[in-house]
Amino acid sequence: MKKFAILATLSIILVSIVIRLYAVSVPEGVFAALKAGNAKELAKFFNTNIELAILDKEDIYSKTQAEVIVADFFKQNPVTGYTTVHQGGKEGSQYVIGNLTTSKGTFRVYIYVKEVNQKPMISQMRIEKGE
Repeated sequence: MKKFAILATLSIILVSIVIRLYAVSVPEGVFAALKAGNAKELAKFFNTNIELAILDKEDIYSKTQAEVIVADFFKQNPVTGYTTVHQGGKEGSQYVIGNLTTSKGTFRVYIYVKEVNQKPMISQMRIEKGE
């Protein structure tokens, strides 16, 4: 019985290590780009096409179009900070919810990252007016 308990414990540890090694995570560059209000840096993590919703404007855009739209938002709302509120996910995908502080108020940011060609890429991003 003791051997079984040790074997079961080791198996659980091994499985959790493997899951962590292969889990998709949101790249640190995403957070740095948000804190800096840098659309060009943020766009490096956009998938080829991205579902983007900023306030009342929502559509599927190419990476280049999305960069222009996000840059325009950052220009109209100069960023002063960003904090992550919640982060989670499952194998192959990850999401993050945060508060983007700007000179014109706080916005809630939702980002969904999916593994594409073994790289974490933003496939959805939503920016809503904070409460």
